[in-house]
Amino acid sequence: MGFIMDGLNAEDYDRNYTDTELVRRILGYFRPHLPKMVIVAVVVFLSSTMDLILPIVISTAIDQLTLSPETFDPVGTAAILALVASVGWVANAIRQWLSAEAVGDVTLELREDAFNAVTERDMSFYDTYPTGKVVSRVLSDTQAFSETVRLTINLMSQLLLVVLLILYLFTVNVQMTLILIAIMPFIIYTALKFRTIARKTVTNSRRQLATVNAHVQESISGISVAKAFRREYMMYDEFNEVNNKYYDVEKINGFVFGAIFPVLISIAGFGVSAIVWFGINLAQQQVLTAGEWFLFIQGMGMIWFPITSIASFWSQFQLGLAAGERVFALLDAEPKVKQEADEKVQDVKGKINFEDMDFHYVEGEPVLQKFNLTIRAGETLAFVGHTGSGKSSIAKLINRFYEYQGGSLKIDDRDIRSFNLPSYRSQLGVVTQTPFLFDGTVMDNIRYGRPEATDAEVEAVANQVGRGDWLVSLQDGLQTQVGERGSSLSMGQRQLVAIARVLLQNPAIFILDEATASIDPLTETLIQEGLEVLLGNRTSIVIAHRLSTIQNADRIIVLDHGNIIESGTHDQLMEQGGHYATLYDSYFRHQSLDYIESLAG
Repeated sequence: MGFIMDGLNAEDYDRNYTDTELVRRILGYFRPHLPKMVIVAVVVFLSSTMDLILPIVISTAIDQLTLSPETFDPVGTAAILALVASVGWVANAIRQWLSAEAVGDVTLELREDAFNAVTERDMSFYDTYPTGKVVSRVLSDTQAFSETVRLTINLMSQLLLVVLLILYLFTVNVQMTLILIAIMPFIIYTALKFRTIARKTVTNSRRQLATVNAHVQESISGISVAKAFRREYMMYDEFNEVNNKYYDVEKINGFVFGAIFPVLISIAGFGVSAIVWFGINLAQQQVLTAGEWFLFIQGMGMIWFPITSIASFWSQFQLGLAAGERVFALLDAEPKVKQEADEKVQDVKGKINFEDMDFHYVEGEPVLQKFNLTIRAGETLAFVGHTGSGKSSIAKLINRFYEYQGGSLKIDDRDIRSFNLPSYRSQLGVVTQTPFLFDGTVMDNIRYGRPEATDAEVEAVANQVGRGDWLVSLQDGLQTQVGERGSSLSMGQRQLVAIARVLLQNPAIFILDEATASIDPLTETLIQEGLEVLLGNRTSIVIAHRLSTIQNADRIIVLDHGNIIESGTHDQLMEQGGHYATLYDSYFRHQSLDYIESLAG
């Protein structure tokens, strides 16, 4: 079994909750629905009482038919049985309706909380944990949780029936009832012994299902790359491997839950034999009447099945607890980005100060060390440097996507850790190298940053980018459907949409993160016209590989392994003949020649 469980380790943010903690947490979700649950409890009691009355009426009728057949009223007995059954059916229907509604409400709330937790996790969280596994917690685990809650409510009715029936049987015959009760601890003890292994196998099952979900999502997202490199068969083989592992884990899971019922029923069988044997003896001694003996025979079925269900429930309950544990672990995951206050951010000027900044993604692998930099309000500052020099990391820190480990970052001389993040980020505009577009129209995506913007405002902004020439290439103009992730648009068109989106937002601080590195020079010309509007009257940070996006910057910062090695305007840095000049001669100059040749062509 060990090799099957390999690779099913918990995520770093997983926690171990006791059953008591989990149950208390679950009950907290039901507290707002207390009135509805009180009604459910009442109808559960009524339904269980009707289930108990049925065999009692039959038992009484048997005794009356045996002892005084001439006074037996079959019509009256049938009417009573029909009435009791009808009341029980109505009570059960109300219970099913209200409990389904309450469980649905709780599941909805839990799933909303889980999704909200997903949106609040730091970017570092998604760098570490596959998206598919997170999705599994939001969808699959909340569904498993709801199914277990329904099982719990159904079990309440059975448990109440057992209590009522035992109390009544004590009034019939104490000796027979004690014999019946004496077998119960063996069943309950056996079932509880399954708890540990059941909890472990169920948790492993959920983890492996999350792995399968993550693999499927990654495969579909990368299907174009797989086809381009003709690696569909390799993708299938990798899926087959994780899917087979899930199959192996599910086999163990099925064996655990499949084995418990035969064991419990075997133990119950010994109890049934004892009840039958003692019952026959007491009936022969006329201690029990025929009707009472029938009642104990019926009582055996009415008690043993619920007791078996109650005992085995503790094993099945692990499914819900394991699912709940995974969802609550997601809810309780400690954010790495921690704010010390919740101050609203308005009228941002755009001054940015890095003071003795220390930052790393992985401990022991520093990206920035004692980094100091002041960006003036309204300044256009460009970062250049080789891959890994820290350019994008600086942009991510300004966005407050990651937590730094030392020093401070101030915006307008206010510590960034004191801000209300949604309020602060509303003052930021970001265009990345690969912009993300949501399924919908071009207009919907431009309006994303300002949902209240009118169609006229969106159209005006779209026409500011490249004088609107790019809209002509769209099939339906601003109403063109972009497809999933913007798949129906070219990379250049996606960038133009992203720039228009930021223009409409009108942020105080603008970050251009290598946004023109993957497009053709002609599209770049359109983008440059939009950028001229964006870069004016706001603090702008440009991270670029193309000369045209940085040569007009107020200041250029050259980075090397997180250190500033040169600083100045384009002309000043060229005169120094240092690293920037070398970079320009070996890369940017050739880029400029390619650009000119493309225009000539």
